[in-house]
Amino acid sequence: MSVIRKEDGAGGKYMVELLKKHVFPKIASRAGEIALEDMEDSSDFCDDFAFTTDSYVVSPPIFRGGSIGSLSVCGTSNDLAVMGAKPEFMSLALVIQDGFPLGDFRRIMDDIRDSVELVNLSIITGDTKVVESNVGIIVNTAGIGRRSEELERNLEVLRELRDYPYRWVRDKGLKEGDAIIVSGSIAEHAAVIMAERMGFEVEFKSDVYPVWLFVREALRRGGVTAMKDPTRGGIAAALNEMAEKSGVGIKIFEERIPLKDEVRGLCELLGLDPLTMANEGKVVFGVHPEMADEVLKALHKAGQKEAEIIGYATKEFAEVVLETAVGTTRVVPQPISDPIPRVC
Repeated sequence: MSVIRKEDGAGGKYMVELLKKHVFPKIASRAGEIALEDMEDSSDFCDDFAFTTDSYVVSPPIFRGGSIGSLSVCGTSNDLAVMGAKPEFMSLALVIQDGFPLGDFRRIMDDIRDSVELVNLSIITGDTKVVESNVGIIVNTAGIGRRSEELERNLEVLRELRDYPYRWVRDKGLKEGDAIIVSGSIAEHAAVIMAERMGFEVEFKSDVYPVWLFVREALRRGGVTAMKDPTRGGIAAALNEMAEKSGVGIKIFEERIPLKDEVRGLCELLGLDPLTMANEGKVVFGVHPEMADEVLKALHKAGQKEAEIIGYATKEFAEVVLETAVGTTRVVPQPISDPIPRVC
């Protein structure tokens, strides 16, 4: 008997296959420019609003640097931000295991409150269920973002440099020569979750953060052609999606990718590739080459001091290719699934 496996919902190749085979043929639709089967972080349902939804099952639900509460608010708002939408409204649905510690629940709700205030959005509807199943706590959200002045400014600058036919910042917006920027050090969220599960004490913390607070500064500078928040599957998944949808290859340079030494050491100890590990407060940008340095400066000024230009889009090949620190090259494939289950 065929069954659904955990790999089928882990954000990689298997999940894409499941959606294309069993989901999109049943319910594929569009209400605006972006169709469901485009598999972008959000979709639009009228000229001025973007809409997204997500479910959070992270284990443990409280971790160094955050909790499922901060993760749910930041993660939902981030899916809107990378389209160029200002996050404004959310729903919040809670599925809580019978016997879940009330102290942990209070901490999670405190994190939700603090994150809502940081993002400056409103939770306007919700639902709560308590179940006997061994689920801990699951959070489901939906979010609505409004078309922003920053997006309009970005498109104005970009269209002075080249044709850009989209009304939102799209995964498929890359062109040959576009710079690839990552907003900061990678793999921290997934590494923290692994450290928590294994009982390791580490100095770094999860990068859970509302990216709109710096994305808006990049958009004000202008020239952003594509954006993705590299959650499940890490920057490897994000770059492969952007390359495939845009019809380009991407070359990145290992020495330019920001990665904390302690995170690198943990990944080496556990045999994990930091390129495939989830982030929860980072963005991968495509930027017109004439604006790349200006956008990078804007990110640094907005507090993203580790932001770096890590590569560029190319027509020389169709894959994502990494040049290693010793000068060799290797293909970075689309991950089969996230290497760490229940990471977000």
